[in-house]
Amino acid sequence: MKRFFILSLAFLMTMGTLFSEGWAEQQREDPRIREEYNMLDLFLARPMAALAGFAGTGLFVLSLPFTIPTGSVDSAARTFIVEPFRFSFKRQYPDENF
Repeated sequence: MKRFFILSLAFLMTMGTLFSEGWAEQQREDPRIREEYNMLDLFLARPMAALAGFAGTGLFVLSLPFTIPTGSVDSAARTFIVEPFRFSFKRQYPDENF
């Protein structure tokens, strides 16, 4: 059993070095990939974040009985409402951090 473990570990380490991408600084940037991520951001991520903002508004209203006594209304509003809408509408397009 120990021999099988060592052989499989050596095999996986060898395969990992053969198929690795290398350091992040050394990777070539393909402009087509960036365009695909930008389209996914525009047509998928931003509308979903806007929907999350609307759903978060409802969750915020439902959480008010719990957040008012603890004094955490501001952080709940920021988490449920402000951050999803900021992600959807305030973030620059195209996002450089895709």
